[in-house]
Amino acid sequence: MAVQRTFSILKPDATRRNLTGAVNAVIEKAGLRIVAQKRIQMTKAQAETFYAVHAARPFFGELVEFMTSGPVVVQVLEGESAISAYRDVMGATNPANAAEGTIRKLFAESVGENTVHGSDAPETAALEIAQFFAGNEIVG
Repeated sequence: MAVQRTFSILKPDATRRNLTGAVNAVIEKAGLRIVAQKRIQMTKAQAETFYAVHAARPFFGELVEFMTSGPVVVQVLEGESAISAYRDVMGATNPANAAEGTIRKLFAESVGENTVHGSDAPETAALEIAQFFAGNEIVG
């Protein structure tokens, strides 16, 4: 297994409920290191670019509106097989189907307000990280 990096967002539903520390604790307990992190207010343009893959889907406008409705915490996580490890600890998109102890089972309010985003592949992770972080902001 190789050490890799993945991208994470703690979504507005998490920051609104002051869950940043609680979510970070679950991430770290899973063996992932937070090597970059910042709290931002995502702009409409940033959200539209980030979620461009969903632009033709009926929920796109609602997703962009939600992601710009409050601050988010963007992160770079590092660890052994970080992409799959983080996807495992996030849990299923629908919190009702998420395994016990996962972030979404513990904290998500709904399918739409599901607390976190994580990259799904190495190529996606690289693009997502580059959208929000300069190389010198990532320190491991």
